[in-house]
Amino acid sequence: MKPLLRIVLIVDALTLLGFGVLFLLTPWTSLYNALQLVQAQPALIGQAFGVVLIGFAWLALRGAIDGAMTASVGRTAGHVIWIAGVLMLVWLIGLHEPRLTGFGQLVAGAVGVWLIIVGLGGARLAGAVKQRDRVLASEAAAQEREARAAAKARRDEPVVYAKPVFAREKAAPAVEPVVTEPVAPGVTTTTTTTTATASQPVAGAADAAEAADARVTARDEAADAPRPPLRG
Repeated sequence: MKPLLRIVLIVDALTLLGFGVLFLLTPWTSLYNALQLVQAQPALIGQAFGVVLIGFAWLALRGAIDGAMTASVGRTAGHVIWIAGVLMLVWLIGLHEPRLTGFGQLVAGAVGVWLIIVGLGGARLAGAVKQRDRVLASEAAAQEREARAAAKARRDEPVVYAKPVFAREKAAPAVEPVVTEPVAPGVTTTTTTTTATASQPVAGAADAAEAADARVTARDEAADAPRPPLRG
């Protein structure tokens, strides 16, 4: 909708510029006679009005370029233009002033209708664009408020730290190595396994004493055994 309003503003600028230049040429009598137009008297008033119209044309062009000014300038220019068209029709139809020929009255009436159509269209478009901009601005403000509220809620949330969990390693029970004592030949092999733990110190000492007695007995038996006769 705003691009269409910009096009209307460009048309308004061209229309205002054309009328402004025409009024600036008020002292040019031959031009007004050729166009069958009535000159403004005195010429100073016509030229001053031409300067004002050129200023409005520049303002309308600026509004078409600058997006921030489009709605406001479009509404103002639209109301000025359609009011000017109504005044032209009132003077031409109601008061029959100025005295123009048939072709001149036709051209002036067409110009008045054109001004009314362009002015009202621009004013309506400007109002719609301004209303839409207001709605978009309110939505943007609401979203910004929601974002700020969410950010504040995140900042106010308590921070919960998880407790560290350490792996508990189970200590493996210590196992004493198996000790095997050598046995003399001719004697039945006896294997004694001594397992000493911290919980049974007395049993470990008894096993060690029995093993020592067994070794002494085996040594004595080996010394008393008969030896075979020597053969020469």
